[in-house]
Amino acid sequence: MALIGPSLMCADMGNLQESVVRLDQAGVDFFHLDIMDGKFVPNFTMGPDMIRRLREFTTKPFDVHLMVEKPEDYVDLFIESGADMISIHTEATDHLQRSLQKLKDKGIKAGVALNPATPFADIEFVLDVVDYVTVMTVNPGFAGQKFVPLMNKKIKKLSDLIQEEGYDIEIQVDGNIGYQTIPDVLHNGASMLVCGTSCLFRPDITLEDAVVKLRGFIEEHQLEKNV
Repeated sequence: MALIGPSLMCADMGNLQESVVRLDQAGVDFFHLDIMDGKFVPNFTMGPDMIRRLREFTTKPFDVHLMVEKPEDYVDLFIESGADMISIHTEATDHLQRSLQKLKDKGIKAGVALNPATPFADIEFVLDVVDYVTVMTVNPGFAGQKFVPLMNKKIKKLSDLIQEEGYDIEIQVDGNIGYQTIPDVLHNGASMLVCGTSCLFRPDITLEDAVVKLRGFIEEHQLEKNV
C-alpha cells in the first residue's frame, strides 16, 4: 500500500508541534521535511533545530529533502537532528555517488531527487546505492504549484527501469499530489506520496479526517489496479 507523508512546509507553522502529533495519531507513515537554502531554490524553509525539536513528538520516519547546494556539507547535521531518510538533488552535488554512499554507510535511507526537467538517466549509474527516488512533479521551491503532466511518463519509465534491473527502490512523488493526480502516479509506479495543500492541509477538513479520507481513496484505487 502506498505510504502517506505530510509535507510539513504546508502545515500551520504556528502550531507545528500539534500538527505533527495529530498526524502521527491519525496514522500517517512518514513526515516530509523540505530544507531550502535560498540558492538551489528561491525560498527558505526549516532547519536542523526545528527538526530536532519535532523529533520529540513522533517516532515516524523523518524524510529530509535537501534542496540545498553542496548537500554533502550538511548531511551529518541533519542526521544528528533526527533524519531517517535524506534525499539530495543530482544537480546540487558534484559527487552524487559518494554522497549517497555516505548516507548508506551511516544507516540512513538514501534518496535522490529529480527536478521535472532532470532526466532519470542522470541516476542510472547510482541506483545500486539508492533506496528511493523523489520525482518532483512540480518545480521545487513553493507549495501550491500545478502538477507537470509529463511526470507521469517519467514515473512509468523509472518504474520500468527499476523492475528491469531488479532494484528494491521506492518511487516518491512530490508536488500537487492530490485526488486528481494520485490515481495516475499510483498506476505508473509511485509508492510514496508527499501530501500537502492538495489533500491534507485544507481549511475545510480536520487533519484526522483528511488522513482517513485520503487513506480510503488510495486503498480504493490500489484495489482497482490489482483487479
